[in-house]
Amino acid sequence: VDKASQIGADIIKFQTFQATKLATKNSPKAAYMKKLTKNKTQHEMLKKLELGNEEFIRLKHYCISKKIEFLSSGFDEDSLYFLKRLGQKRFKIPSGEINNLPYLKTVSRFNSDIILSTGMSSLQEVSQAIKVLNKYGTSKKKITVLHCNSQYPTPFSDVNLKAMVSIKQKLKVKVGYSDHTNGIEAA
Repeated sequence: VDKASQIGADIIKFQTFQATKLATKNSPKAAYMKKLTKNKTQHEMLKKLELGNEEFIRLKHYCISKKIEFLSSGFDEDSLYFLKRLGQKRFKIPSGEINNLPYLKTVSRFNSDIILSTGMSSLQEVSQAIKVLNKYGTSKKKITVLHCNSQYPTPFSDVNLKAMVSIKQKLKVKVGYSDHTNGIEAA
């Protein structure tokens, strides 16, 4: 928070989740997770990274004191409701939830600005998610779609920044970029 505030960032994003709702006790880790962590399973790794509600409340207040907007991606409906009660202004939908109909219905009913990350989704899946968000209360004007590659780190050969142009033209939404490359060159 301090570093982001010092360099003039407008928003800092966290992740709100419950490990037990994301992975079973024996879920294997992805290749990049194996390189970066010593935990035996994905659940074990997530459990160590999980923050509680009180920690998020303190983070939100600290962000306010540093004049930077607090944002967190909720990975399940309970987390979404918690973030709404916390007064979060906008909601960032993780790419893994783009096909999660109950999740999309819940977040769309908040009538907040939405940032939708594409990850490994097809243009058709992104379009379907936007239709669901529209149907349950979020206008296209409130949606920004982030072109994103889910590979960590993303090789420069797979960045494809022109995808933002296609998304904007075909889906008629605001666009942005979620960067998972090493370094700052792609951004």
